[in-house]
Amino acid sequence: MSTIEFVALYLLNSLFWKWIISWGGAQWIEGWKSMLVLDWFAWPWNAEQIRLYALVVWSLSTLFFVIGLFKPEWRF
Repeated sequence: MSTIEFVALYLLNSLFWKWIISWGGAQWIEGWKSMLVLDWFAWPWNAEQIRLYALVVWSLSTLFFVIGLFKPEWRF
């Protein structure tokens, strides 16, 4: 995967997590929709729990992105 593709995928991923954390996405997917958008274990979560999950996953994906920039063999 080229660096441009890797950066573009990260930006798209970041836009999704930003929507959940800051732009009301957590309230929109609260309930059964969170099972479809996130995973099966998220359906009973409220909006704050979904936002926390999004923050943790976004942090881990940012760490993976930074590592992938410097070690291209770690990209998928």
